[in-house]
Amino acid sequence: MRTRLHRLLSAAIVAALAGPLTGVTRPGSVPAPVPAPVPPLVATPAALAERYAAGRAEILAAERAAARHGDHRRAAVVRAMADPARRFLSFDGRDGGRTVEVFGDLAGAERIAVLVPGAGISLDKYRALRDGSTSLKDALGDRSAVVAWLGYATPNGVSLQAVTPGRAEEAAPRLRAFVRELAAARPGARISLLCHSYGSVVCGRAAPGLDVAHLVLFGSPGAGVPDAAALRTPATVWAGRTAGDWIGGLPHASIALPFATVGLGEDPVAPGFGARVFAAGGGGHGDYLAAGSTALASIARIVSGRAGGDA
Repeated sequence: MRTRLHRLLSAAIVAALAGPLTGVTRPGSVPAPVPAPVPPLVATPAALAERYAAGRAEILAAERAAARHGDHRRAAVVRAMADPARRFLSFDGRDGGRTVEVFGDLAGAERIAVLVPGAGISLDKYRALRDGSTSLKDALGDRSAVVAWLGYATPNGVSLQAVTPGRAEEAAPRLRAFVRELAAARPGARISLLCHSYGSVVCGRAAPGLDVAHLVLFGSPGAGVPDAAALRTPATVWAGRTAGDWIGGLPHASIALPFATVGLGEDPVAPGFGARVFAAGGGGHGDYLAAGSTALASIARIVSGRAGGDA
């Protein structure tokens, strides 16, 4: 069995290494200004309005930089983010982009879902994260907010980084700090951490000691741990996978090689992992938060506190 895992993981490495040979320009090659420091998060309407205005100013500065660079596609993507109706707690256009966008009234939210995306998400591919966040906010209804946390440089979709925990280890301290700041700003709110695909590894690294109500892993290649107990979290751990998700065919293990640890841990939906498995229905790897989907309904029930032993 272990020999088979070695072969499969080796094949994944070969496939991953093929990506950089294509010569595709990385999103980080588009210049953007260094963002100004942001003040501590204060969840009052007036303080949030100031944070959102500061985020919009950073977006407009990044748009101007992209236009000067001649990247009109990036400039158009960023210009759409500058819509005054949108709410960004922070924005950094460098290295593919890091953003924290709020959907809903954060000042009055009783339930807050922090959504952590997986590999391949950047400013140029942000639409998928925004659409999923919007669908989830609609499913949750009033007195709720969704925070799309693109707070790290995600791995390329096909890369060695996507099958190793390195990017997650870099991202975890930032996610942990943000969730703690959010909890301090909204002490009465119930916070859930929703982790898609490689985002599960980020959440797995950030989870120990983090005070959240639910940790929800979906479309997960693993959370970088052998079981839910190793997450060392007081949260209820949930996991789900759609019937058509290709990630279910990946080897779920970690192997220490001389140059890196390859593989992302055990399968979160496997009985031995110890998570509560929620109904995810059909669909593929990118369909968990699609409007009207079984997975979206299950995740909304979990965040709302309406799920029992199984969602």
